[in-house]
Amino acid sequence: MSPLLESYAAGRWFRADDDGEPLLDAATGEEVARLARRGPDVGEMVRHARETGGPALRALTFHERAALLKALAKHLTERKDELYALSVRTGATARDTAVDVDGGIGTLFGYASKGVRELPNDTIVLDGDLERLGKGGTFAGQHVFASRPGVAVQINAFNFPVWGMLEKLAPAFLAGLPSIVKPASQTAYVTELAVRQIIDSGILPEGALQLLAGSPDGLLDRLTVQDSVAFTGSAHTAGLLRRHPNVLDGGVRLGVEADSLNCSILGPDVRPDDPEFDLFVKGVVTEMTVKAGQKCTAIRRALVPAPMADAVIEALAARLAKVTVGDPRDPDVRMGALASLGQRAEVRKAVEALRAAAEVVAGDPAGAGPLLDGDPERGAFMTPLLLRARPGAAEPHDVEPFGPVSTVLTYDGVDAAVELAARGRGSLAASVVTHDPDVARTVVRGLAPWHGRVLVLDRDDAKESTGHGSPLPSLVHGGPGRAGGGEELGGIRGVLAHMQRTAVQASPDLLTAVTGRWTAGAARTDPGEHAFRRSLADLRIGDTIAGGPRTVSLDDIAHFAEFTGDTFYAHTDPEAAAGNPLFGGIVAHGYLVVSLAAGLFVDPAPGPVLANFGVDRLRFLTPVKAGDTIAVTLTVKQITPRSGAGYGEVRWDAVVTNQDGEAVATYDVLTLVAKTWPPAPGN
Repeated sequence: MSPLLESYAAGRWFRADDDGEPLLDAATGEEVARLARRGPDVGEMVRHARETGGPALRALTFHERAALLKALAKHLTERKDELYALSVRTGATARDTAVDVDGGIGTLFGYASKGVRELPNDTIVLDGDLERLGKGGTFAGQHVFASRPGVAVQINAFNFPVWGMLEKLAPAFLAGLPSIVKPASQTAYVTELAVRQIIDSGILPEGALQLLAGSPDGLLDRLTVQDSVAFTGSAHTAGLLRRHPNVLDGGVRLGVEADSLNCSILGPDVRPDDPEFDLFVKGVVTEMTVKAGQKCTAIRRALVPAPMADAVIEALAARLAKVTVGDPRDPDVRMGALASLGQRAEVRKAVEALRAAAEVVAGDPAGAGPLLDGDPERGAFMTPLLLRARPGAAEPHDVEPFGPVSTVLTYDGVDAAVELAARGRGSLAASVVTHDPDVARTVVRGLAPWHGRVLVLDRDDAKESTGHGSPLPSLVHGGPGRAGGGEELGGIRGVLAHMQRTAVQASPDLLTAVTGRWTAGAARTDPGEHAFRRSLADLRIGDTIAGGPRTVSLDDIAHFAEFTGDTFYAHTDPEAAAGNPLFGGIVAHGYLVVSLAAGLFVDPAPGPVLANFGVDRLRFLTPVKAGDTIAVTLTVKQITPRSGAGYGEVRWDAVVTNQDGEAVATYDVLTLVAKTWPPAPGN
């Protein structure tokens, strides 16, 4: 008897005491593993996540969490051959497995990088600008994102046993939420191996990741208002989850990725000899055959201009005829099996529904075409199938064949193409293949309300494009309506979606204390020495430099104009400048003002300030005229140590004022400052 899959629950591996249900090799029908009918104590799992995993995660800063994700990605990369060897038993070719395994690891790397570059080395995130709530400046508001003391439950589909887990784990982990993973039955043995590799590494804090390989009965009953569920699967199961009392009335957050009748549209500008024609054909065939069409983003509907239909079908049929189907262990096989015989039966049932309004134009109607090798009875093989819908057919917009099947539909006019796409009632992804800017603009704006992602493909971006069906860590993955209405990934958006946004109202001093960022109106501190002489270890929020005054002369303005080549009339032509309704005469260049301000606050000697790496939020508020006198105040606004480096980032609030105390320019100065000075050995 093959091994019984185990759950990782409450800090230990759990093995059920029943024989379980057999999980079969998709290509050979041989038993791979068995899935227990009974799972571990789900209440204990939830408690362990809340009481052990959550506190351990929330004690880490975003940068520390990101470092763990990066270490985990490296660890899995070193062991991915084991995952490849097991993944073949799901019917996946090496190309299919790369999408799953390498895609999942890449997502970890992506979030690790974004966590360091786009999140503070802190445990809260500030959202947006300070909101002034009172005229006197003593009452203000700031939105913040804080980690929730809950658990993120993920219920995954069978088609991506590794990526499906890691793309949900990464943003939740960065957000400080421990995860409980419930994989789909058919391919749970691959997820179990990946989780074993993760747990054996010891990289993640205990309780940050648990695996439920068994019955999930009662799991949602244990969840409360701080918890969330991310589901990928059928609309039917999504409906059951939505109707659970804890979702309806208990405040449990539910994100759904469900059925999706994605489409690709060939632009009316494209002709058979255009590069876009081949890009369209290749894209449709790729999405039909990668993972044997078992992708939530696969192209189910190919929308083509009516005059181009025959040429498109001929090209698609010719390319599909070259796709070799069989056991994915054979290196000459280009498309493997579906995940199970049951899955093949579901696809065949969907095809029969589609044939009520469409004719088969390529492939065997039952998907039982020739195999390069493999047993057509024991293996869940299905050859690619292309249909052509009759005009006005409803079925292609209602029935999703979750396999290597696509339907060609014709349209007359761009507006009609958009209308056909919208009949899918919401999809994860769409693509439009065109080289015409007007077509791209019209189609994308028409598709956007109905799709979570739209790819515009042409000869210019084709070499770098990741294709129609590839969700990326930096972009949202999800879709409205039929697709579930959920969002995953999306870079830092995916992290913040797991957190609670709160509006904090307080005095500037207390807002500074709460947020860790100096707030305008809060107390400033004279450090007793030039703040540029202080290392990161010595600097404090509110430390201030004051510089000036400096009178700006007409000669300064003329010299800057000549030196830089910025001879805009407001700086060089007194008569024309006098007619300018904003200035009424010669004014200093804004960048001259900023440059002079730098001369007022910079300390020239070598010290802990290593570099100025940018200016943010620069605004010029009041014109500076010849004879005006400026001064500058620089205040430490935020301090962000960089993990693994001998320096960190310091954000300074800069305000330049004139002789009347009016602000003429405001901006943030960004510097890199040594953690200690002189620097510690090795830094």
